[in-house]
Amino acid sequence: MASYYFWTDKLPGESSTDQTLEPESYFNALLNTYNATSNPDGDRFSYFSPDAATLKAALNGESLTTGMQFRLFYRDDARVNLVGQVLYVLKGSPAETAGFKRGDLFTKVNGTTLTVTNYEELLYNSSGSTAFTLGTVSSGNTIEDSGTTRAVTATTFQEDPVFLDSTYVVNGKTVGYLIYNQFVSSPNNSSGNEYDNHLRQIFGKFKSAGIQELILDLRYNPGGSGSTAVTLASLIVKYSGASQVFYKEEYNSLLNRYLQQQYGSDAFNAYFTNEVNNIGNQISKVTILTSEWTASASELVINGLKPYLTVQLIGETTYGKNVGSTTLIDDTGTYAFALQPIIVKVYNSLGESNYTAGFTPNVPLSEPFTLYSLGNTQEALLHAALYGTSTGGRLASGVSSLSSSIREKAVFGKLLIRDKDAVISTFIKKRTSVL
Repeated sequence: MASYYFWTDKLPGESSTDQTLEPESYFNALLNTYNATSNPDGDRFSYFSPDAATLKAALNGESLTTGMQFRLFYRDDARVNLVGQVLYVLKGSPAETAGFKRGDLFTKVNGTTLTVTNYEELLYNSSGSTAFTLGTVSSGNTIEDSGTTRAVTATTFQEDPVFLDSTYVVNGKTVGYLIYNQFVSSPNNSSGNEYDNHLRQIFGKFKSAGIQELILDLRYNPGGSGSTAVTLASLIVKYSGASQVFYKEEYNSLLNRYLQQQYGSDAFNAYFTNEVNNIGNQISKVTILTSEWTASASELVINGLKPYLTVQLIGETTYGKNVGSTTLIDDTGTYAFALQPIIVKVYNSLGESNYTAGFTPNVPLSEPFTLYSLGNTQEALLHAALYGTSTGGRLASGVSSLSSSIREKAVFGKLLIRDKDAVISTFIKKRTSVL
């Protein structure tokens, strides 16, 4: 922490720390904890993981999951009972096999009604087979329990971050559409770049189709690898050469000084790369669909593209994470846990990093209660991006969710620090710091 933590100057003196604490408690005691009033520039994102292997897998898109992402709403005016609604289902997952689809409602889990006091235990800490009781909307617009249940057993599943791509012709313009749900370069335990190459293939199709506008759907993307953010942004930007800065980095004062001495000021710059399937010269703008879950590397792409082309945001205000972390593990294998401390703050080429409150959309729009399938031109956010209005000719106000399974995704990157010299080199050469 003294070497890498962004707020190393805020660490307590070693003699004043209680080294009898358990590892997680000790780690938390070191943090420059955020407080909206007394410490608004503090740490909101560093965390401790009890299992480094599970964390590494999650950062690479592999997790124990049913394959169903959902949001939760209050079901009654008393704000006690809840209802879940499926946002999307992963292709080939147990949830898809069980018949779940976007928009489905559920009111009970294993026969127990969802409430504000039990939903975390029922939905996030369950194991084995889980039975969901489906809900229906009555004529009085209340949600009722149905007699239908669907059983799903979570399995270890590898998620391809590319969820959907399509092309539309609207008012004489060809528009490319991509739903991208996590910044991951390759499957867990792979040394290749399979998912980055999948992105390249899709943009190759967009380029061949002659798209004139791009809609990038990041509403369910809470972040991931900084190096993959470079790949995606480089496929979109109007590329002008190897010296074109995508983002700039700032570390703690000691690490800044070391990097400056060893590599010069250029060490803090991440550059766009020359991608064969780049579409920057053929598009007039990029529209990015956002939500409260759009975070970190997603916001890095938004901030990094803004100096170079017109970026329109449609959706909800984004999360507001302009810092990155990395994974610290015990290389000897003695301890299974991992630390995920914030180590870097990021800026765009203009030196801008003022989005801790999130990016405010140009067109505010939340997903309504009635959900069309993703990719359907009647789906609210896509419709607004294609035609300027949502279904029904006006912008839908949407609904506010209490919680979402997307928040449970631990996607903050995938760099494993082995030793001090190796990590300095890796930062400069591979750009895989966690965002």
